[in-house]
Amino acid sequence: MEENVDDLTEQIAQNLLNIIAPDSLLTSITVPDGSFSNYTHIVSAKLKDGSPYQIVVRRYKVFGDYDRAEKARREFKTFQLLNQHQVPAPEVLYLDETGGVLGIPGIVTRFVEGKLIMDAPSNPLDWARKLAKTLAKIHSIPCKEEEQKFLLRGNEEATWFLKYDAPPKYMQEYPGGADLWHLMKNLYTKIQADVPVLLHIDYWSGNILWDENEISAVIDWEEAAYGDPAVDVAYARMNMILMGLPNAADEFLQVYEAETGRKVENLGFWELAAAIRPMTDPADWKVTNTEGLSQDIFQQFMDGARSRVG
Repeated sequence: MEENVDDLTEQIAQNLLNIIAPDSLLTSITVPDGSFSNYTHIVSAKLKDGSPYQIVVRRYKVFGDYDRAEKARREFKTFQLLNQHQVPAPEVLYLDETGGVLGIPGIVTRFVEGKLIMDAPSNPLDWARKLAKTLAKIHSIPCKEEEQKFLLRGNEEATWFLKYDAPPKYMQEYPGGADLWHLMKNLYTKIQADVPVLLHIDYWSGNILWDENEISAVIDWEEAAYGDPAVDVAYARMNMILMGLPNAADEFLQVYEAETGRKVENLGFWELAAAIRPMTDPADWKVTNTEGLSQDIFQQFMDGARSRVG
């Protein structure tokens, strides 16, 4: 049984430093801003020459039946892939599959300067363009059989609600949710699968760090997958629209298609799939730091997605 895993002890931190930065001295352990699905800590230290050194320790919580060792391997290898292709992402430093050093399975990355932009940005169109270009670069990374071995199946992950024989309870309780489930069950058998790409699965403001008005890192790759590129495009667009930024969402799509040189297929279907996530807990769904889900805007997004699928 795990005890006090919310805290990263000084002993664990120093033991880790002894491995990746010998002769360094621990100076502090802090928790970064933002909401994290796992135990995340910033470890600060001084190297032997007195220069500062910072790393991020990310350890995985128990969630459903997910294998935490597998999750650690997946995120570690995905960061390696991103680092190789110069995508803005933290440099990966250490993998602990068993928890022998970190106490529970986890990974360690180099600290990256940056902040989350959780409220409407000052220049939404420029913000959307940069997000689109970064996503296009991510989707350009080769994602062949070798990479697919450690990635999740993105199309299945994004349609988890269709694995049941009937609409799940939260869809039955949401107005029109049961009808939407039957529509999507029917559509899923008819859509033509696109060429699979590397997917983030959760590409939105809460997983993008910005520094000096530029994207410094795309973080939180524990559910990295391969699948239809529209999965990421749809989820990013939904969050922009729910923030009250429909023009930014349209700019995002236009720039993404220009960068990739091709039209995003199946977008309506994957936008409807993205919309299922807020349905699981609409009262607690946060669009920005201060704003919850607007039912009117959410319905407009779903209506737009429905119009795309005909």
